[in-house]
Amino acid sequence: MDYKNSGVDIEAGYRSVELMKKYVKETAREEVYGGLGGFAGAFSLGKIKNMEEPVLLSGTDGCGTKVKIAFLMDRHDTIGIDCVAMCVNDIACAGGEPLFFLDYIACGKNYPEKIASIVKGVSEGCIQSGAALVGGETAEHPGLMPEDEYDLAGFAVGVVDKKDLITGADIVEGDALIGIASSGVHSNGFSLVRKVFDMTRESLDTYYDVLGTTLGETLLTPTRIYVKALRSVKEAGIQIKGCSHITGGGFYENIPRMLPDGVKAVVRRDSYEVPAIFKLLAEKGNIAEEMMYNTYNMGIGMVLAVDAADADRTISALEAAGEQAYIVGSITAGEKGVSLC
Repeated sequence: MDYKNSGVDIEAGYRSVELMKKYVKETAREEVYGGLGGFAGAFSLGKIKNMEEPVLLSGTDGCGTKVKIAFLMDRHDTIGIDCVAMCVNDIACAGGEPLFFLDYIACGKNYPEKIASIVKGVSEGCIQSGAALVGGETAEHPGLMPEDEYDLAGFAVGVVDKKDLITGADIVEGDALIGIASSGVHSNGFSLVRKVFDMTRESLDTYYDVLGTTLGETLLTPTRIYVKALRSVKEAGIQIKGCSHITGGGFYENIPRMLPDGVKAVVRRDSYEVPAIFKLLAEKGNIAEEMMYNTYNMGIGMVLAVDAADADRTISALEAAGEQAYIVGSITAGEKGVSLC
């Protein structure tokens, strides 16, 4: 009897590490010490000495049951982008710059090529956000998970000068709300998605005219990463007073998280076109509109609060960074919350 007979293949683990090294290397920043394979990822904090009062930020998350879509389509090179996005977008919401990222892959059986494909996506997410992939873990769990399944989670660390923290404290009545377009469903609400649509390869390969592609391709579209977009707004000299990453809980849970007491957000439904995938979800699943806005991003992945006088400049800065953005509403006096009109 040996470890391999019990279900854990150490040699496959070595092979996975070798295959992923090239992807990890692509994310390297000059602050990274050493390479993949050490017991800890080393990252120099020398550059933050120039900050008046550096504050470390952290975020951890996973992709939820979106991984089920990856299993069914046997496509694993984008789910890592989702994992990175869910962490670094939260750091960006606080005004921070992501510095480094670590991933954790739990699998029923280590298939090296599949693990490398997952890490390829993680690497791409890190490149998009400017974070270094400094380490991670791949753990085989025979008997705990089916051999062909895995779960993916991540952890990111960032930094911001305290004076640049986005806290929402300065939001006042009359401020404008800017919505940045999402790339689709992102990584939330997939338990409901999987109830609405048949989760078979045939169903996922079905082409929908309203989507312009197959259902599976639409659902696997990775979460958009907004780090560089928010940086472009800051570099334009615009103060972002508040920022909400629209994840699980949709508009109703996430937008109020950036608000101080005494004000509420008013969002106009007709301020942008809701993407077809959300209309299809609501129609096929007979899902009430309020529940849709309470579960999904509905085409808006991030909401910013800025001075009304800066609204047009904010849109221009975001568009220059390659984003679609809209003035979606405003701040009014009232009990903290959000209303859609």
